[in-house]
Amino acid sequence: MSTTPKLRLDGVTKKFPIRGQKTDLTAVEDITLDLAAGEFLVLVGPSGCGKSTLLDLLGGLSTPTSGQILLDGKPITGPGLDRGIVFQQYALLPWRSARRNIEFGLEAKGVPRAERRERAEHYLELVGLAGFADRYPHELSGGMKQRVAIARSLAFDPEVLLMDEPFAALDAQTRESLQDELLRIWERTGKTILFITHGIDEAIYLGQRVAVLTSRPGRVKTVVDIDIDRTAEDIRSGAEFRALRHRIWSLLHDEVERARTLELADISTTEEVQHV
Repeated sequence: MSTTPKLRLDGVTKKFPIRGQKTDLTAVEDITLDLAAGEFLVLVGPSGCGKSTLLDLLGGLSTPTSGQILLDGKPITGPGLDRGIVFQQYALLPWRSARRNIEFGLEAKGVPRAERRERAEHYLELVGLAGFADRYPHELSGGMKQRVAIARSLAFDPEVLLMDEPFAALDAQTRESLQDELLRIWERTGKTILFITHGIDEAIYLGQRVAVLTSRPGRVKTVVDIDIDRTAEDIRSGAEFRALRHRIWSLLHDEVERARTLELADISTTEEVQHV
């Protein structure tokens, strides 16, 4: 049995040049994480900690300044269909029906039309939208649009599913409903999922492990194993859940305060540069 992790971030650092300044901005620094095949790992951290930068790196949209990212032991060198990405905004094509949006990635892979339709129908059923195949995005609710986005990412069978705060724009009830749906889909498909969020409750509810990031530059402060009884009727109100919430909140509290200080310093620096 292979011991190679499905996804490995090995000492990943990303720096950006700052116009008008000699020093670069370090967004993330020395990030080292392994994801096993079929694992659900959640990243949580304060605003500006580099979570979205990490997603760009994982998606192959940018490259690390140092370190490397490996998928099945091979370096990620650019975008690819071995990674599915679900964004906060649905990014659906408005002129395509739900079914045709799901078929989009399959067309890029050269999948024959009949098989594309069959796969699209399968994943529409998986996300609970079997009766909405011919609806266009403007005819769907926010939750339905996100279900289509998830189905589209799953349909071309990526090795890893990357999710960037996909439920952040939804109301609380819809968000919790889709969290349940995502766990059900993960259990049925066995996909490796890396999920990014600001929400502590969401991180605990979804993740097998939660990686807590520091304020900028984002580093892994600690990784918390999530060991809760998921068969309980109301998981979020249980003592285990409350204890984990307090632990992760305590780990994040100082980082959030530090992030605010850094943000104020950035605003001050920008104003000084503009007045020079």
